[in-house]
Amino acid sequence: MNYSDLADSAAETKEQLVANLRRVISDAEDLLAATADQADGKLAELRARARENLMLAREKLADISAASRERARQAANAADDYVHDNPWSSIGIAATVGLLIGVLIGRR
Repeated sequence: MNYSDLADSAAETKEQLVANLRRVISDAEDLLAATADQADGKLAELRARARENLMLAREKLADISAASRERARQAANAADDYVHDNPWSSIGIAATVGLLIGVLIGRR
């Protein structure tokens, strides 16, 4: 397994984690709404703590999403800069990749 495969696997795992966290937040909000008419003091305290934790989780999720977008933007800018600085190398790499894809498709 090479670095690219590990990076792809880590990205997929991160996306799954974010999706799972969003589902948990949504389910917790639904649970809070369903128990809103309960007047028990202990339950009200638990709901208040859960609301605070959900707010923190939403903020962290937003921070993670913003950081991911920023890293993606930086990577795109770095690739753009490389292509502008090294146009012939970029053309060679693209041609090689295209050739390899053509050979792989041709073998089917």
